[in-house]
Amino acid sequence: MSEQNISPEKVNDHLFVIKKTGKMKVPVKIYASEKLLKKLSEDNSLQQGVNVATLPGIYKASIMLPDAHQGYGFSIGGVAAIDVEKGCISPGGIGFDINCGVRLLTTPLNKGDVEPKVKELLNSLFKNVPSGVGSHSFIKLSDSELEGVLKDGAEWAVEHGYGFKEDLERCEEGGRMKQADASKVSPKAKSRGRNQLGTLGAGNHFLEVQFVDKIYDKKVAQAFGIKQEGQVTVMIHCGSRGLGHQVCSDYLRKMEEADPELMKSLPEKDLIYAKAGSQLAKEYFAAMAASANFAWANRHIIAHQVRKSLEEVFGLEPEKIKTVYDVAHNIAKIEEHVIDGEKKKVFVHRKGATRSLPAGHPNTPNVYKDVGQPVLIPGSMGTASYLLVGTEKALEETFGSTAHGAGRVMSRSKAIKTFRSEQIKKELEQQNIFIKAASWKGLTEEAPQVYKDIDEVVKVSHEAGIGNLVARLKPMGVVKG
Repeated sequence: MSEQNISPEKVNDHLFVIKKTGKMKVPVKIYASEKLLKKLSEDNSLQQGVNVATLPGIYKASIMLPDAHQGYGFSIGGVAAIDVEKGCISPGGIGFDINCGVRLLTTPLNKGDVEPKVKELLNSLFKNVPSGVGSHSFIKLSDSELEGVLKDGAEWAVEHGYGFKEDLERCEEGGRMKQADASKVSPKAKSRGRNQLGTLGAGNHFLEVQFVDKIYDKKVAQAFGIKQEGQVTVMIHCGSRGLGHQVCSDYLRKMEEADPELMKSLPEKDLIYAKAGSQLAKEYFAAMAASANFAWANRHIIAHQVRKSLEEVFGLEPEKIKTVYDVAHNIAKIEEHVIDGEKKKVFVHRKGATRSLPAGHPNTPNVYKDVGQPVLIPGSMGTASYLLVGTEKALEETFGSTAHGAGRVMSRSKAIKTFRSEQIKKELEQQNIFIKAASWKGLTEEAPQVYKDIDEVVKVSHEAGIGNLVARLKPMGVVKG
């Protein structure tokens, strides 16, 4: 339950505000419907939104998106833009799974082509993409190769024969943050990541074969390579694996040790931060960027393996399987935004949030300059996922951000007590959704019922104008860790 009785005021059907009081430097803006807001009052996420509003150098508002729920420090589904000189950077505003994100691939296949062979395809994907806790890569990285991955991200993968150069044009940051410094990643983090490149992992990560169920905006869909309803797509959802998790743990400890007085003064110790301009802030940002690069390389190599499976099962040439986009969900970036009429450089913390940039924006990929950046919002097993497009309004209101998924409403431990994996599998198969899982436990933890209503989440995003609907994608088969 919340630590205090917080009552947001309704602005309109999709926006609520908690006014600035006490130590808050800015208000909290909550993008939600009445239905979603009710869920927020059941955990501590509103209090976390208030806590974030107390951080030094925060601009405009502590933002909570339609999928917001309680997290570590920040709520998941939280955004904060903080001054790069007078503010701070907080690992709690990025998360443990640095650059957990999503890549969407299109194929020339349709639902009728794939349905008879969906189990065969899942078996091939399961073989070609190692999944589950502690899964090991088929790639053996030397020390210098691992350094190359951390420095160059998805570019390293292309140079080593995985995927295509045109994939990079369809990645956030081109699949590489240039601020990365591998020397700021600890030996322990490197050892955890060394054998995990090209692996899916566990938890909410998945590899999903989908079909286009509905197109809302034909012009934008066409620009993204979505040509017709029934077209088959593949969605990859994973991050930086053990490497990113260890980087987050390492720097949380360093920040706690560096400033014990700050720790005592925080409304929640998980909000610990490094002051902007400090050596520790610079080192964490460089290590976080290296972890993000590892994640982009990871998804890029998984996409290469997906192409391999589609070639094995359907004889498809890899060149015919196109990347729509690859977007980060847990990251901080140095961006320039207009605030009170002035351009300011800020650390935009997106923790369970997707970048949502409009047509013509300098950071929107050239191939999508006329329509806007693709936004990928995965659902849970058994529910739809969505393709949206970035908007001018998102840039003005949410620092170019929208929701990243359905958002949990039940803990993993409660899910294990509540659901049976065999029953989940049976119910999904009755809907013609087939599952290949590395563990029954992983299946139970990710039961569709533990998540919010994804349709409601994207409806709020669309109606609030912070990410507009393009297409709905429905699952045919899912590989889980």
